[in-house]
Amino acid sequence: MINQYPAWKYALIAVFMIFGAIYALPNLYGEDPAIQISANRMATIDATVMESVEQALKDARLEYKSVELTDGRMLVRFSGTETQLAAADRLKDTLGNSYVVALNLASAEPGWLRDMGSKPMYLGLDLRGGVHFLLEVDMETALKQREDNYVTQFRELLRKQEPPIRYQRVFSDAGKITLFLKNAQDQAAALDALEDDAPELQFSTGDTVDQFLVEAVIPEQLQREIQKFALEQNITTLRNRVNELGVAEPVIQQQGSGRIVVQLPGVQDTVQAKKILGATATLEFRMVAEKHDPFDAKQSGRIPPGTQLYQDRNERPVLLERKVIVRGDRIINAASGFDENGQPAVHITLDSQGAKQMTAGTRENVGRPMATVFIENRVDTQLVNGEQVKVKQQTQEVINIATIREELHKRFQISGLDSSEEARNLALLLRAGALAAPVEIIEERTIGPSLGAENIKQGFNSVIIGFALVLIFMAVYYRAFGLFANIALTVNLVLMIAILSMLQATLTMPGIAGIVLTVGMAVDANVLIFERIREELSIGNSPQASIHAGYEKAFSTIADANITTLIAAIVLFSFGTGPVKGFAVTLSIGIVTSMFTAIMGTRALVNYVYGGKRIKKLSI
Repeated sequence: MINQYPAWKYALIAVFMIFGAIYALPNLYGEDPAIQISANRMATIDATVMESVEQALKDARLEYKSVELTDGRMLVRFSGTETQLAAADRLKDTLGNSYVVALNLASAEPGWLRDMGSKPMYLGLDLRGGVHFLLEVDMETALKQREDNYVTQFRELLRKQEPPIRYQRVFSDAGKITLFLKNAQDQAAALDALEDDAPELQFSTGDTVDQFLVEAVIPEQLQREIQKFALEQNITTLRNRVNELGVAEPVIQQQGSGRIVVQLPGVQDTVQAKKILGATATLEFRMVAEKHDPFDAKQSGRIPPGTQLYQDRNERPVLLERKVIVRGDRIINAASGFDENGQPAVHITLDSQGAKQMTAGTRENVGRPMATVFIENRVDTQLVNGEQVKVKQQTQEVINIATIREELHKRFQISGLDSSEEARNLALLLRAGALAAPVEIIEERTIGPSLGAENIKQGFNSVIIGFALVLIFMAVYYRAFGLFANIALTVNLVLMIAILSMLQATLTMPGIAGIVLTVGMAVDANVLIFERIREELSIGNSPQASIHAGYEKAFSTIADANITTLIAAIVLFSFGTGPVKGFAVTLSIGIVTSMFTAIMGTRALVNYVYGGKRIKKLSI
């Protein structure tokens, strides 16, 4: 008989409804003000630290809901923001500089939902609050760094020629690298070697009274490519750094030709956010200057030519050669692990150019000690004479000295680290990479949780009011069939929220607008079906035949309308940015779920109530 579903279709619909309920439920529990504690290098988070945190809060008579230890981080939940702020100040004093204490918001869903893998949607900056930064990339420094790389490259190339080409000096300035040679023969040989090695540059020659010059100019097209690469590399580095340090669903995107927008939802501590953005780490591998005494150099202040003075982690002086074998920008991967003796280590992978440099540098120095220098750059804001001043700070530390037993290649390891935690943190920083060019924060904006809560309230009210008006209209105008549509519409809203939560999509105010629009569009399908059923009844068809014809004949119209709208949503997502993408995501998901609930869902309810029965009249 017509208008009957097999049992498996009812079971499928039930599975989707249960799925929707489980994954949408966490969004009802809201968020707790929380403090996230993570360890800096040389520190660990364990049960002892947890006990000290709990004791510090008890001594300060600050009530907390819970203390959780997961993935090497500690999360302390509170009932209100005032207690959260007071606790943050107390814990910063208690834990000192070895730990990072950051304000955050944490989902308040119960543990049994978390165990099932169910998480609430991420909320965007306009709903959750957080920090917004506009960063400007120093393009001049990016070009200067490339010029310096060319200078080093040219020096090594001329030395390696057979016979070596003698030069007096090489320097760079304003996009031009100049080499000074003694005679015309060396000038011609250098020009041939350099043109083969760097064909992307524009070379020319010139003479002075007693010197012969070779000049290499970086073309404007290459300069633009260098600047574009620096911007893209910085975006990648910032995204990696923020993601690995656990900031949920950040927005990091390009603005214009030299700026980057960074939005960190849920983060209320701007000082910590600046550290996340500004602190990048890299490594340098240098040979130890064995012929000189580092203690004498430190005490006398006279550094031997061709060397540079550093300190190890125990503040002992170490004298290294100025020549860098490989820099950290050649590292393409870093993973923490253990060496052959079971000690913590970081396994390094270099790119092809870095592998060549490492092989050449270590082949010549087998049996000599090589040092690993850890370099961390950051920009701090300090109060000087009542004004906020940006201060660039750099930490340089020798973390490892090892004797080269054989020439190294693409993959090798750094050992001698104090703990597995230090190895993990070092690998994290190296994977995130170093900024290709310095950045400066030119705009900073904090959106408080209260403003976010007000936006959530307004958005929630808009959904509820629009949803309620649609429910009332459908129930009054289409009677029993209107109630079927209302049930399907409710399930549709639950499924939308469930899918957004499962995908961990970011909900913004434009996203809420997409949900409101989808609610109205979902009803359109049912209106088309119900009006078609009314037409079939008006021409004398039986109720069962009218139901069947209404769904069958309206399907093509509904499909056409929704597919065209879905195409428009996909185009918006592909070419839009920020709020436009948020709108497109919710609209696309809403179209798919509404097709399921408006057609299959209401048909299941109609078949369950009317299917297989002899009826004379429909309540429509």
